[in-house]
Amino acid sequence: MRNQLGLRAALVQINTTVGDLEGNCARCAAAFASAREGGAQLVLFPELTLTGYPPEDLLLKPSFLEDTRASLDALLPELRGALAVVGFVDCVEGHRYNAAALIWDGVVRDVYHKCTLPNYGVFDEKRYFRTATRCPVYRSGPWRIALNICEDIWVPEGVAQAQRAAGANLILNLSASPYHAGKGRLREHLVSRLARSLGLPVLHTNLVGGQDELVFDGRSLAAASDGRLLARARQFGEEILLVDLPAPVEPPGGDALGGDAPAEPTPRAAATPAEQVEQTTPGIELPPMATALRAVQVDLSADWMRAAPPLPPDAAGSSSQPDFARTAGRMAPELDREEEIYRALQLGLGDYIGKNGFAGVVIGLSGGIDSALTAVIAADALGPAAVVGISMPTAYTSESARAGARALAQALGIRFHEISIQPVFTQLLVELQPLLEDRPPDVTEENIQARIRGLILMAYSNKFGHLVLATGNKSELAVGYCTLYGDMVGGFALLKDLFKTQVYRLARWRNAAAGGRPPIPTDTLERPPSAELRPDQRDTDALPPYETLDPIVQGLVEEEHHPRELVASGFPRALVDRIFGLIQANEYKRRQAPPGVKITPRAFGKDRRYPLTNRYRPRKDPSGV
Repeated sequence: MRNQLGLRAALVQINTTVGDLEGNCARCAAAFASAREGGAQLVLFPELTLTGYPPEDLLLKPSFLEDTRASLDALLPELRGALAVVGFVDCVEGHRYNAAALIWDGVVRDVYHKCTLPNYGVFDEKRYFRTATRCPVYRSGPWRIALNICEDIWVPEGVAQAQRAAGANLILNLSASPYHAGKGRLREHLVSRLARSLGLPVLHTNLVGGQDELVFDGRSLAAASDGRLLARARQFGEEILLVDLPAPVEPPGGDALGGDAPAEPTPRAAATPAEQVEQTTPGIELPPMATALRAVQVDLSADWMRAAPPLPPDAAGSSSQPDFARTAGRMAPELDREEEIYRALQLGLGDYIGKNGFAGVVIGLSGGIDSALTAVIAADALGPAAVVGISMPTAYTSESARAGARALAQALGIRFHEISIQPVFTQLLVELQPLLEDRPPDVTEENIQARIRGLILMAYSNKFGHLVLATGNKSELAVGYCTLYGDMVGGFALLKDLFKTQVYRLARWRNAAAGGRPPIPTDTLERPPSAELRPDQRDTDALPPYETLDPIVQGLVEEEHHPRELVASGFPRALVDRIFGLIQANEYKRRQAPPGVKITPRAFGKDRRYPLTNRYRPRKDPSGV
């Protein structure tokens, strides 16, 4: 028979700040109140909600751990009237656990410890947390609720399967799953497939917001037991997503659980290629966990289900907490690839500036495409009043580039200054002549110009508290086509994980989205890229066209291909070897580059950690390939 006790759940997609325990608790309390207003009986927060994610070496500070627990205790009185699940750090007998507290009526009724700790790419959880094996299933009325955290559902034969075998009829998953392009669709596929394979509904709530290089895109999900998506929250914004679930069908006898013995998980089909991307990145096969897990049963009062009868979906209404959009069972629209990447950059920059308390940003406007796109995203993220553009021409700067910088600033409504660096450059060459002797001009003089510009930008930053945005892209950073202490100067490199060809695509998308008033001048989009540091200079003087360079860099950096694989796909051996050598030789530059938003599965920085001193070169086969 079907029990009448259905369930209204709230997936709280919240933007927290690492280390802001008091602020994060306040946001939790406000979101919980809004969810209760919407009739929620179960309120699910993301992974490590209280600390923010990832807290990194803050976890090694005893005072931080003590304050985290004190913050949870202070939050408890605010969490009454619905069952709440809150991510935090738990310490037991000197061990740290990535944990979720199950809270009813202001009391922690149980704590789940994460069983599957990711340790690849940007993840470093085994450095901080202990692996758990206890997999609880909570008995309450007709519900048998399984609680797990992020990576627990990404591995085959893992926690969710053990919980299903122990009688679970609902899976709750707290996540802090960082964004890269296309990750949302991959995550959606995983949740849908998991629900279908288990025959259970799955509620998955994900963090949103920027944290240093990482962006969390939200896109929380609810999937039915047949894998159909019931609801999807938006990307890149806070939201409280309300989902109504019918009461489960109980087996004969009215008890979905058996005895207390550990349960064997149900077999799971082989992972799809999409899932394997997440499971094996960067090439590490994660073993099945079934033999280590212990399924346990925990009785939970059913009072929380009767506390707030579910309301009709149209009763979601507006929240009294203005920071939170509250919606009922909606499917947020998909973003196309360019808009998704653009919004990720916009959120990442906005949160980095806002959470770190900078007054605004200052950008060197060269009239080129990189600085133009950087300025447009900054104006969209922060508002024009918080953005300053400075053009710093020399005798080599074309009039079209100068005009492009002025036109861009005018279109965006940002403050604009033009300062010629030619007098300083000329005088500096005079002063350096005894040191540099009579050697002919070369890259030295080009880099001096870039470094003068860096000095000016930093002077403005120091005087007015604006963060300098470096404007380089992934193509340039990969091969070292950038100047240390020059165009690499800055506190944040917004386009650091965008290939040059992607920069052009995003610029065209933004212009098209603006309708009749595109901000980026046509000439900026069509003029051949150039650093303009010597007469008639073009990027192609030093590099192959970006349409050729970018796939080589992608193959060598993101996909870790052997050069012979790229040669086999049609690229000249000499060119591939040259690009490989440039990538290897410029690790020292990348190590000194500012952080930037992660867009690809393999960003420079935490995703890719190579030694500075490195003589490795791939071995050639006997044919020389």
